[in-house]
Amino acid sequence: MSEVQTKGQVESQIAAMITTFEREQMGRGPSEVRVWIVEDIILIRLRDVLTPAEDRLVEDPNGRHLLKQMRTRLIENSRGVLEEAVKGLTGASMVSLHSDLSIRTGERIIVLTLAENLEARFHR
Repeated sequence: MSEVQTKGQVESQIAAMITTFEREQMGRGPSEVRVWIVEDIILIRLRDVLTPAEDRLVEDPNGRHLLKQMRTRLIENSRGVLEEAVKGLTGASMVSLHSDLSIRTGERIIVLTLAENLEARFHR
């Protein structure tokens, strides 16, 4: 981050990065991404992340369980990609990643905790 950016600009860049990440790593981009920076946390809400095949899979109880397991494993295996992207955009190191997928709504929530209070940079 060489130039001074607003909180909204950084949130927008993170949203664009997450959209690209979802397309490249998960096979489909969300219809909507919202990002909030709150102290040392980045909260990301993605809508409509399920593929048509996954929509059919969740109709079966075993399929629901399988889909949640698969999506959890995929994001865990792609953690390094996210860490690198977050560091590149914010200059802050990612400490932890938490994610949950609602198979009923097709919405995913991702919470990234950082090694520093990123929001404090914008309150100078």
